[in-house]
Amino acid sequence: MEKILIIDDSPVQANFLSSILAPDYEITMVNSAEEGLEQAKVGDYSLILLDVIMPGMDGFQLLKMLQEEVILRHTPVILITSLNDIQHEEQGLTLGAVDYITKPFHPAIVRARVHTHINLYQYRTQIEREATVDQLTGVPNRRRYDAVSGKRWQDAVRLGAPLSICMFDIDKFKVYNDTFGHPAGDKVIKAVAQTASSMLRRGTDFFARYGGEEFVALILGGGAENDFAHLKAVRQAVENLHIPHNPEVSQWVTISIGGITVLPKVGTSYDMYLKMADTMLYDAKRFGRNQVVWTNERMEQQREREK
Repeated sequence: MEKILIIDDSPVQANFLSSILAPDYEITMVNSAEEGLEQAKVGDYSLILLDVIMPGMDGFQLLKMLQEEVILRHTPVILITSLNDIQHEEQGLTLGAVDYITKPFHPAIVRARVHTHINLYQYRTQIEREATVDQLTGVPNRRRYDAVSGKRWQDAVRLGAPLSICMFDIDKFKVYNDTFGHPAGDKVIKAVAQTASSMLRRGTDFFARYGGEEFVALILGGGAENDFAHLKAVRQAVENLHIPHNPEVSQWVTISIGGITVLPKVGTSYDMYLKMADTMLYDAKRFGRNQVVWTNERMEQQREREK
């Protein structure tokens, strides 16, 4: 069920709205703007019904604060109020409300407007989700990675937690394409992506297609030794698929991985460490491919096998 947050200082009105909508939606009610703001941040709501006239912070002030929160600015808000003049309606819509329902309201009108905006929210969410998924592999695409990487870096700074940045590359992929053709190459990219992503599904993991036959992974809070070991298992899992390669290159399709584990601090640059991870990937290929090369911010390198 889609979730709706009702923010209203009147328990009577909040309960009335809830009784109208509860058969079709999961309802949460709070009685102040301050509670509403905190609940909105953690509740993953598809719609907010917000009373305008409340003591202390009113609905217009809260609406402005909701629009300033990155994670909330796309959550639709319908204002509920007894103010029915054009000036206040214009103010609410200008601040970002999607609709305006005046009291006294008819239950059928409330249900209809809520249903309309829930459907619009679901449609927009689906379109946005599809825009951030790589169509070939089904894993997040470069656009999604660009959005997530900065946030993961900030989370690591805030939590004081280590972050591992990993770059993947399918070994001698051009030779594979030249030998077996691009349709077969697409199947290899998909198989590698699905194998790696299946092993990087923890809440602290993020895996995406970076471009072509390259992939990127971010692991928050794991630590260098654990992440190095885990990525070696990912590399081995791809080799264990036993996808035949051009025999002049290798028996099976394999991947090389380069990674770095850092403890991000305020003022440090994510892009600099991404380049270091890419350097580790270059070293993994230089040392013979089908292996993982890892380092930390002090450039203390670990190799899966000697050159």
